[in-house]
Amino acid sequence: YYGGGMIDHVSVQVRDVAASAAFYTTVLAPLGGERVMDFGDVVGFGVAGRPTFWLGPTATAGAARELHLAFVAPDRAAVHAFLAAAVAAGAEVLHEPREWPEYHPGYYGAFVRDLDGNNVEAVCHRAD
Repeated sequence: YYGGGMIDHVSVQVRDVAASAAFYTTVLAPLGGERVMDFGDVVGFGVAGRPTFWLGPTATAGAARELHLAFVAPDRAAVHAFLAAAVAAGAEVLHEPREWPEYHPGYYGAFVRDLDGNNVEAVCHRAD
């Protein structure tokens, strides 16, 4: 597990905040994430009450570009639970759970496409 990091939080613009919030409520639950704050038309998700991932309405003109979002999974079972939750919530599977040794030994992840076309991953950095 890589602790710390340099990103404090990230905010993503979405077409439908309510639909995206429902999607992320479902897919982040197996990773220990939960909806922790509603601030006007913006929704914050996090762990232990600290919002680190935000959803807000699209506020800029033009087409959005695909983002890649990777969420920490505490173990490999959580990666599988994330994928199952994402599929149940209507996500397209991009990559089934597997080791990705080209990234580093022990890197285990699954990738889906969310409601706005973003590439969303759950990753565990430990060998189980």
